Amino acid sequence: MNIEKETGDKRMLFFTLWIFATLNYVYADVVTLFDKSLTTTLSQTALLGAAVLVETAIAMVLLSRVLKYKANRWANIVVGAINTVAVLASLLVATPALYYLFFGIIEIATTLVIIWKAWMWRNPL
Repeated sequence: MNIEKETGDKRMLFFTLWIFATLNYVYADVVTLFDKSLTTTLSQTALLGAAVLVETAIAMVLLSRVLKYKANRWANIVVGAINTVAVLASLLVATPALYYLFFGIIEIATTLVIIWKAWMWRNPL
């Protein structure tokens, strides 16, 4: 396998995993809107924090395709870790609804795969 193809394959893998994670984040939030048992209202600060968190995953869709190896590798590790911790924390705040637990497990598994693949990614040069 040549170097360009190997690097392109890794970038495409991260690109695809971040799209998958982002869709799960967004859809979990959409399903939550239909949960009549939730009556919590969030502050503007909390909503801004949630927006920034989701934006990190959205940004990684682009960044995983355009960043050079070293920055790409570390961005995937750091943002993957931040998102993993955030989802895990959201599951521990209170007893999560089953649908939220389902999405959370998928999201955590996806970001752990991202972290692992980025950690194992060696510079092809």
